[in-house]
Amino acid sequence: MTDTIIFLAVPESLRGQVESMADDDDAERNFSIDPDIPIPVEITVDNIDGQQLNLEELSWEMIISGMLRVIAGKNVEKVSPHWITYYRHFVLTVKPAIMGEFTEAAILKARNGDFDLALEILDALRGLFPFSPIVTLNRALVMEERASMLERQGRAEAGAAFEDAEAAYTEALDTSFPDAYCNAGFFYLGRKNFSRARECFAWYVEYGEDEAKIKQVQSIVKDIDKNGLDDASFSDAYALIQQGKEEAGMRCIRDFIEDHPLVWNGWFVLGWALRRLSRWEEGTAAFGKAIELGGTGSDTRNELAICLMESGDLNGARRELETALHDDPENITVISNLGVLAMKEGNTEEAAAFFRTVLTLDPEDPVAKKFLRAFASS
Repeated sequence: MTDTIIFLAVPESLRGQVESMADDDDAERNFSIDPDIPIPVEITVDNIDGQQLNLEELSWEMIISGMLRVIAGKNVEKVSPHWITYYRHFVLTVKPAIMGEFTEAAILKARNGDFDLALEILDALRGLFPFSPIVTLNRALVMEERASMLERQGRAEAGAAFEDAEAAYTEALDTSFPDAYCNAGFFYLGRKNFSRARECFAWYVEYGEDEAKIKQVQSIVKDIDKNGLDDASFSDAYALIQQGKEEAGMRCIRDFIEDHPLVWNGWFVLGWALRRLSRWEEGTAAFGKAIELGGTGSDTRNELAICLMESGDLNGARRELETALHDDPENITVISNLGVLAMKEGNTEEAAAFFRTVLTLDPEDPVAKKFLRAFASS
C-alpha cells in the first residue's frame, strides 16, 4: 500500500470561518477558508481503489495530516507558495499547540528508536516553523542519536549517518542559537574533533545564558587547551582511522604523542589503530599506557579487553570488561563483548544471557541477534 496526497474541493461543511482553538493572544486568529484552494488529504491508495470519497466525512486528522505533508514537501508535487502559507495558517489555527505536542512526540519516538518517524514529525514542524532554531536543533539531536545507535551496532551506514548529523548541526549553527553551539560542541567532542568542539564551546561561553552549562564547557575548553587536543595531528589521526587508513592515522598520532607524551587520549587513538590492524600485543600496551595516564573510561577498558581476549588472556579481558560494566552498566558494546568472552570460555548459557540483556537495551542489535539465532539452531 502507498500513502499519497490528493487535493479535494472544499466541502460545504468547511466553508466559512475556522475558529481558533488557542487561548493566548499570540496564536493564529480566526480566518476564512478560501474555497478556491483545495484541501489536501493523505490517503492509502489501495484503500480507495474503486471507492468514492465522501467529502463531508473528512476528519480534521485527515486534513491536518495532508496539509502537514504538503508543507513538509512529502509525497506531493511542488505547489504554490501561497497555498503553503495558507495551509500553515490553517494548521496553526486548528492546532495552536502543535509545536509542543509534536516536539514531545518526536522526542518519544527517538527514545524508542523510531528515528525515521521522529524526523518525519520534525520535518512537519520545520515546514510549519521554518525559522525556528529549536526545531532545527532538535532535528540535529535526533540525527546524532540515530548515528550513535548505528555506530554502537557496528553498522556500515553509521559513517554516513554522522555526516548527515554534522550537516544538520551546521544548519543549526547558522541560526546563531546559543544552545545549538553548546550541543554541537558536544557532538564534535564525541567525534574527537576537539578544535571544532572548542570553537563551538567558546562561542557558547560568550553568548550563552545558562551559567551551569557555561562553567561545564569552560572546564572542557581548559582541558582541551591543557592537553593540546586541538592539535591538527590528533584530529587528522582520528579522521584517518575512521576512514580505514590506520597506517596513515598512526603516523599522525605518533606525531601528537611525541609532542604530548603524557596525554592519555593520544595513546588511546594509537591503541585503537593497532587494534583495528589486529596488532593485539601492541594495542594492549597502548591502551595500558592510556589507563596509566588517566584514561580509565569504559571505552578504553573495552578496547583493551578486545586486545587481551584476542591475545588469549581471557581472565585479563574479563577483569577489564567487568570494571567497564561497573562504571557504565548500560554500555551495549561492553555487555556484548562479555557475551563473546563467555563464548570463548565455553559458557554458552552465560553468553546467551548477556546477548538477551543487549536486546532489552537495543532490540535491533545485529550482533546479539546473530549469536542468539546461532544458539537456538545448535
